[in-house]
Amino acid sequence: MSNISGIVKSARKIMRQDIGTGSDELRILQLGWMLFLKIFSDKDKELELIQDDYTSPIPVELHWDEWAANDEGMTGDELLKFVDQILFPTLGNLDLSTGNKRAVLVHEVFANNYNYMKSGIHLRQVINKLNEIDFNNSKDKHVFGQIYESFLSELQSAGTLGEFYTPRAITELLVELTNPQAHEKLLDPACGTGGYLTAALEHLKAKATTVAEREAIQHNVTGWEYKPLPYLLGNTNLILHDISLPDIRYGDSLERPLSEYRQKDRVDIILANPPFGGVVSNNNENNFPQTYRTKESADLFLILMIHLLKDGGRAAIVLPDGSLTGDGVKQRIRQKLLEDCNLHTIIRLPNSVFQPYASVATNLLFFTKGEPTKSVWYYQHKLPEGYKAYSKTKPIQLAEFDGLKKWWANREENERAWQVDIETIKANGYNLDIKNQHQPEEEQQYSSGELLELLHQSFAKGDELLGQLRKELV
Repeated sequence: MSNISGIVKSARKIMRQDIGTGSDELRILQLGWMLFLKIFSDKDKELELIQDDYTSPIPVELHWDEWAANDEGMTGDELLKFVDQILFPTLGNLDLSTGNKRAVLVHEVFANNYNYMKSGIHLRQVINKLNEIDFNNSKDKHVFGQIYESFLSELQSAGTLGEFYTPRAITELLVELTNPQAHEKLLDPACGTGGYLTAALEHLKAKATTVAEREAIQHNVTGWEYKPLPYLLGNTNLILHDISLPDIRYGDSLERPLSEYRQKDRVDIILANPPFGGVVSNNNENNFPQTYRTKESADLFLILMIHLLKDGGRAAIVLPDGSLTGDGVKQRIRQKLLEDCNLHTIIRLPNSVFQPYASVATNLLFFTKGEPTKSVWYYQHKLPEGYKAYSKTKPIQLAEFDGLKKWWANREENERAWQVDIETIKANGYNLDIKNQHQPEEEQQYSSGELLELLHQSFAKGDELLGQLRKELV
């Protein structure tokens, strides 16, 4: 571990000196396309040896080994010119008419990304560092996969890409509680950097006992992603988890009319952290029935996910507090969820799980399609003792959910868990934002809006008291 970790640290140190990769985010993206090409290129050469009828979509001279493997090879301006003017344009414009899915993947990655580094000398130094890792050695690859996962977690505090990363503790919990099986089709329609997909793959691989099961896993775990950068990072993530051809579709999940989906498009399991707080683009709300049209992306994703589940299919998703309340279309969407599915559990999370890119309070919703909800169990997840909030140095940990897991199989009301019947929910306008009934009001967690209001009131009160004090002193 330390050896590979040291190699990676050195590569990042070199990138810090380059004016084109001055931020964590840009360094991760730079590593993303380089790793993708190195690993993919290696795999393609292997496929050409194993399969008589396989031809790599990458032109011979653009394979990693041809231009990058020799430590004394191209460098400086010559290397920069080659990467910017030959490598990227050629791979971004591959002939897709052959229907080779691997060609489509290479095209999508290179047509939508850039070489960020501005110094060919620094670029050569980083390439040489990556060449020290043997990605054909499964131990090296596994260790690097863990390091890559830690890079992705850094994105949460590296600006605009934070929204595409779900904390590992959450992805692992949702996979564990939905317990996917080898033969089941699993989808994340907003897969970002592939956190749910890799957590599901690890879970399935640990249980697979036959070659057929391991093969099925390759084809049954799928994702959709509409932004080029997480698409690149997600594909690289899956390749590091031994998926030779990741099944991530590039495109907007909301752009297809619901009426076009057929039974064959439906899946057994959906795991997702759909984008929230976003405004739907391209009038995509018109792809949904009139009664559910809204500009709020999380609400449309909820309708899409209900639609995409098979009867008996199950979902575990993240939704903000804002999706649990509200009138009009929001209420009709919640009503549909409760009538078409059994929403059996809502886990209420503290505000700071997705810090710093979103400080809204979030919830984990678990539902099964095909039977109406009779009652909903709520479970309040509290911050660990002594924590004021989660942060980059203190992220949420899977072990914190041990109590929840024990409770999950044998449910009883306690100071953290309470049950609400459907009649109460209906009478309350299908409002699902139901506070912990076993908690004194003053202990309730406040939303960021409420905290600001309380702070505002306390400042006002403080000013008033200061004013009185001044008068008395005068």
